[in-house]
Amino acid sequence: MGTSVQVTPLGGAYNENPLSYLISIDGFNLLVDCGWNDRFDESLLEPLTSVSSKIDAVLLSHPDTVHLGALPYAMKRLGLSAPIYSTEPVYRLGLLTMYDHYLSRQQVSDFELFNLDDIDSAFQSITRLTYSQNYHLSEKGEGIVIAPHVAGHLLGGTVWRITKDGEDVIYAVDFNHRKERHLNGTVLESFVRPAVLITDAYNALNNQLSTRQRDQKFLELIWNTLRDDGNVLLPVDTAGRVLEILLILEQYWTQNHLSYPIFLLTYVATSTFDYVKSFLEWMSDAIAKSFEQSRENAFLLKHVTPILSKQELENVPGGPKVVLASMASLECGFSHDIFVEWATNKKNLVLFTERGQYGTKARMLQSDPPPKAVKVTMSKRVPLVGEELRAYEEEQNRIKKEEASKAILSKEEDLKASHGSDVNLGDPMVVDQSNALASSDVTGLQSGGRRDIFIDGFVPPSTSGAPMFPFYENSSEWDDFGEIINPDDYVIKEEDMDQAYMQVGGDGKFDENSANLIFDSKPSKVVSEELTVQVKCSSVYMDFEGRSDGRSIKSILAHVAPLKLVLVHGSNEATDHLKEHCTKHVCPHVYAPKIGETIDVTSDLCAYKVQLSERLMSNVLFKKLGDYEIAWADAEIGKSTEDDMLSLLPLSTPPPPHKSVFVGDLKLADFKQFLSSKGIQVEFSGGALRCGENVTLRKVGDASQKGGVAGAQQVFIEGPLTEEYYKIREYLYSQFYLL
Repeated sequence: MGTSVQVTPLGGAYNENPLSYLISIDGFNLLVDCGWNDRFDESLLEPLTSVSSKIDAVLLSHPDTVHLGALPYAMKRLGLSAPIYSTEPVYRLGLLTMYDHYLSRQQVSDFELFNLDDIDSAFQSITRLTYSQNYHLSEKGEGIVIAPHVAGHLLGGTVWRITKDGEDVIYAVDFNHRKERHLNGTVLESFVRPAVLITDAYNALNNQLSTRQRDQKFLELIWNTLRDDGNVLLPVDTAGRVLEILLILEQYWTQNHLSYPIFLLTYVATSTFDYVKSFLEWMSDAIAKSFEQSRENAFLLKHVTPILSKQELENVPGGPKVVLASMASLECGFSHDIFVEWATNKKNLVLFTERGQYGTKARMLQSDPPPKAVKVTMSKRVPLVGEELRAYEEEQNRIKKEEASKAILSKEEDLKASHGSDVNLGDPMVVDQSNALASSDVTGLQSGGRRDIFIDGFVPPSTSGAPMFPFYENSSEWDDFGEIINPDDYVIKEEDMDQAYMQVGGDGKFDENSANLIFDSKPSKVVSEELTVQVKCSSVYMDFEGRSDGRSIKSILAHVAPLKLVLVHGSNEATDHLKEHCTKHVCPHVYAPKIGETIDVTSDLCAYKVQLSERLMSNVLFKKLGDYEIAWADAEIGKSTEDDMLSLLPLSTPPPPHKSVFVGDLKLADFKQFLSSKGIQVEFSGGALRCGENVTLRKVGDASQKGGVAGAQQVFIEGPLTEEYYKIREYLYSQFYLL
């Protein structure tokens, strides 16, 4: 049998809830994504609770809450302690996203599920990988190789390729085949016939406008609102799809010389810009090429101002403006408060760029028709004053006294226990315990409370705590040049540097509003008020989620042609629709498990490990091909006499002759340049390469057969058998490796 593979959805199956999946490969448990919703509903994590302690490794695919939001909570309370892997942008931007969510919640509630220290602790456990980097797991995961590849949805977003014994398990959710302003499209289509493909049905029923039509409609809505003296609110994520929207607005403002202010309002806005500006190598080819040519960073935005508090927004002079504020769900954060203020004005526009999560206000407002009134809870944190402050201080003093008393009692008990253990040794020199204590008390009065003086008939036990300041002997090693030091003691650990850098913006300045929230130790409480908001403003949803639509998903799946397909994360209708389509047109083995249901997708192929025997290798002649060495070998399978493993052994009879094999991929355009450098006149004509006077080269064969498997291409050389013909043929042979 092939590699054993089981898949168990822990969240995000037959629904649009956050994503979390358990993939077991030969007993090695991988948790792929660890998402949570914006409401931090603990009931969604019940399936994860039962398996979190059994997880051997965690893979994160995108830097938003639906893919990694539960990570700090799981590591703090659910016993998750496995190593974690992600790309650098997922690590950095995911950390900022969790900071923003925590600070938003802390402002409107006594949020205790996790804190900033828990976030830091969780993210410091992450090992960062680059795209296409093969990372070999060790110990229990020996033989498993993981590699992140471009997903195209969010910056640093990942399609995970997990390989064991030559079989690929591909995890590809939330991918986008389209090239965008700041991201390249996914590379999912480059994978051919993987053993298992796990993908989502989120957009299976949706079809999208062309990018040009969508952007034009989007900008017209904003322009018309501003021209009519209205404000535009875009509820966005912290550091995900908001980056694409910012580039669209920046480009339009520059081209049309607009002066309306644009603000990005999150608790980590300045830090987001600082990090994003350093991630150009993770972005689209167009951005990288532009930077190489002009040295201009695409995210040095001239028309967008990052702000960190609502107070800064209120200080802006009146007039139409565009505000991109977190959270996209409108459950809390700046977007929630601004919506309450702006909803009552019919000139204003609330423009949603992503589908709201189920049960949130954003989802409610995206319904058709939208509600005319919405009930909201306005909460804010205010300092304690008067009687409440005094009661709080008294309670804190009482708690401190109790803790001090417990510490003293604990120390006394330790001392008594150490004295008692020595008394019970039966030392004839030890006097009666009561007399010893009495003598000790008396002596203490005479010597300032010291008990380490000599008392006739009593020796202080060796295990007792020293009442005097302890003395430690300096045991440092010395050589001819002085004290020997260990350089490692003076090296700043990478995680310490990371933590320091996360707290300070890239320009060395602390996010002021965030700093006040973090370090403000003044006693405070949350005050809430229930309101009914009359929704008179316009409310529009446009798809800027950066996911492939249903038609594209079906085309890509048919091209990849996996042996087995697992569908997750989508509504009941979308999942069933895509399952039915794929069963008919992609592969016969299509699965759509429910939450907690384990499916076995072990490959039906038989795989064997075969080693090359030393006798065979000594007779093989290798030829270098780029970074590799290749050779032709005739062998037979047998068992090694040493370790009884299957081995390739030399043939016992003379090997049969074989036809010459040309290894390489000839590109006619490159060969044309090569011949030109040799002084041969050459040109393209009708898809063929005309060389000299009478010789023609043609390349024939289907390079894109079903599943993306390259066909056997052939190169034909035609012409009279002249000296020129043989010369060009020799040049042609030089482009290949002959076996």
